[in-house]
Amino acid sequence: MTRTVVVSGGTDGMGRAFALERLARGDTVVAIGSNAAKGESLAAAAGPHAERLRFLRADLSSTAEAERVIGEIGEHHAALDALVLFANRISPRRVETAEGLEHTFALYYLSRYLLSHRLTPLLERGTDPVIVSVAGVGVTKGAISWDDPQLTRDYGAVRAQLQAGRAADLLGVDYAERFGATVRFVHYHPGFTRSGDLSPLNPVARTLIRLLARLRARPIGESIAPIHDFLDHPPTRPLTAIDRGRALPLSLPTLDPGNARRLAALTEELLAARTVR
Repeated sequence: MTRTVVVSGGTDGMGRAFALERLARGDTVVAIGSNAAKGESLAAAAGPHAERLRFLRADLSSTAEAERVIGEIGEHHAALDALVLFANRISPRRVETAEGLEHTFALYYLSRYLLSHRLTPLLERGTDPVIVSVAGVGVTKGAISWDDPQLTRDYGAVRAQLQAGRAADLLGVDYAERFGATVRFVHYHPGFTRSGDLSPLNPVARTLIRLLARLRARPIGESIAPIHDFLDHPPTRPLTAIDRGRALPLSLPTLDPGNARRLAALTEELLAARTVR
């Protein structure tokens, strides 16, 4: 059975490889990425399958851009079967988007929130619809800075990544409570993988990570293999959390339903404030 799949971060690393493999399986793929040249490269790599590929260029750290591509997807597709969320990028220094949002929080978390929620009507019309969020579920370090989620004080690249990762965890919990009867949500942590854009890092950090990747990282193909199974045979439960092949208990503190509802309310307030502007 062929499926219609949206892939955020679909022009780099695991997202790119996954998009190409779904195209080779006969699926229709909507790949979202910020770089037009990488979109052209993806289409070239798809070869004869490119007729089933739609590339949407967007900077998903912008809520306006995320809303725009969501609208474009709705214009071209009456239903979706899967949404796979890869988009993320390390920011060594604190960067604010044009909308005044901390970049890591906006790209890693808010784009996933918007894509998941705004595309739900299309997913509910799909066949066995599923959302897969590729992030760090199972990692228990990091927390939401409830009084300063934009990290205006004491910013650090690792702290920002951990906070956004914990926010992505809570997104799945709240989403499953609301929509899990019709759209399943899967958190998936592939572990250290030879993937990702290292260009924002300084040369020393890039070299170190590449060396570690050669020694310890999993190949991309191995890391994305389970995602195909999530799409082809979606779990029956509203929410599933998998950390490197191990099913996690949903009772983890990082998956607390109360915090999930609190974050959802905070997020809607934040998005409403952006709209008023």
